[in-house]
Amino acid sequence: MTTSSDAAGTAADATGTAPGPAGPAASASPGLRAAGGASASANSPAGPGSPAEAGRIAVDLRVALSPLVRRLRQVKPDGELTFSQISAMVRLDREGPATATELAAGEGIRPQSMCTIIGVLQERGLVVRDPDPSDGRRIVVSLSQAGLDGLHGARAERARRLARAIDEELTPEEQRLLADAIPLLERITRRV
Repeated sequence: MTTSSDAAGTAADATGTAPGPAGPAASASPGLRAAGGASASANSPAGPGSPAEAGRIAVDLRVALSPLVRRLRQVKPDGELTFSQISAMVRLDREGPATATELAAGEGIRPQSMCTIIGVLQERGLVVRDPDPSDGRRIVVSLSQAGLDGLHGARAERARRLARAIDEELTPEEQRLLADAIPLLERITRRV
């Protein structure tokens, strides 16, 4: 399934703006390359605070973050789970036990597709199915201990790789700028 962020990442790859082996400084979008962190388009007619400037920042942000998100999704210590399987496991970890129908609704897929995903995860010992304690007619799915361990291991590996990239690629001042941007990213994430 292609999301808008994946589409933006594909566009980034096609235009050569996605971070590559040369590092983020060499591949940042034009709006992110200006000295002192200022936007290169600050002198354009659409100044700071304008809808046009917000639109440009939105495009630059998608182009910069899409490849990062894609690469982090590819970090799979066991090398076998699909994104849909991992996503279902993350939802179970975050929201607790759920029926296949509830999981399907949360993931925006058909219940039949979710049943297939759950079947594969159960075969691997990553989830368990049990009768709902409040309604024995329903079956709820929850993460097994192996599923929890695997999910947390994958998160730890992603965090380790991201921390290493930040440490190796960014100066201390750039790391502070990135840290200062995190609350801003969290605020806009709540509005998207």
